[in-house]
Amino acid sequence: MTERRHRAVYLTGPTASGKSAVGVFLARRLGAEVIALDSMTLYRGMDIGTAKPSMAERGGVPHHLIDVLDPWESASVAEYRRLAEAAAAEIEARGKRVLFVGGTALYLKAMLRGLFEGPGADPGLRSRLEAEARRVGSPALHARLAAADPVTAARVHPNDERRIVRALEVHELTGRPLSSLQSEHASPAPAGTMVFALDRPRPELHARINERVDAMFEAGLVEEVRGLLSAPRPIGGIPAQGVGYLEVIDHLQGRTTLPVAVERVKARTRQFAKRQMTWFRGLTEVQLRAVDPSASAESIADDLFRELTTGSSDR
Repeated sequence: MTERRHRAVYLTGPTASGKSAVGVFLARRLGAEVIALDSMTLYRGMDIGTAKPSMAERGGVPHHLIDVLDPWESASVAEYRRLAEAAAAEIEARGKRVLFVGGTALYLKAMLRGLFEGPGADPGLRSRLEAEARRVGSPALHARLAAADPVTAARVHPNDERRIVRALEVHELTGRPLSSLQSEHASPAPAGTMVFALDRPRPELHARINERVDAMFEAGLVEEVRGLLSAPRPIGGIPAQGVGYLEVIDHLQGRTTLPVAVERVKARTRQFAKRQMTWFRGLTEVQLRAVDPSASAESIADDLFRELTTGSSDR
């Protein structure tokens, strides 16, 4: 029997490609509920900078895994996958289809191909590594990880102590890089798993990104971040590294001006979108769908729905 996560439909694409709006129309046509495939909309109070769809924008379609964590918390990929599988089971129990919508490529890969859990934690080793991180700083441990496992180091932020420690722990316990072990658990999803990625022309996507960033600042992104920093428990290290949040924090703490922060958010968002497309092109399950700049979200959803219901595919 096909696993639930492979019966689901996936709609992905780079940031600002229009996934959320298309997803609502597609969900209505499929009789589906949406599970957010996004590592940042998990957090409560982080609405503007994550482009979290409002209740109005969700159009009456139930959305899951939005606002499930406080901003001082963090979720591993394994935790996301557990939450997503539980949500999918509940949706199917109601007789609805499951539609994943979002652009976190690592989450997408974990849902499609499974996840390498790795060896169990070694309390003594982990305590030693955590103590070392406190003594010399996470960036120093990240440099060691880069020497031992450059592939993992390239996708882990130098301040992400938890993931750095785990990668070093796995390397010391197994004698092998975490990335090498993970690659052995990377078989593509079964044929027929439906995964669509919206692919807009780069100039148009960049214009949409710039417009979105301007709109975020006009909507109060600086005030949102100021509130997160002044909360009784301030924003945690991982969400604070999110695109937009890091740059605004730098501004609020006097390291840059507001105009410079705005331009840095635009540049970093464009870079992020480029990395997303590299990920999507590297997953054989993903079907890129070129988007006509003049097409509405509803017409894009109609095209995808016809493909899903007729079984036609460009594969």
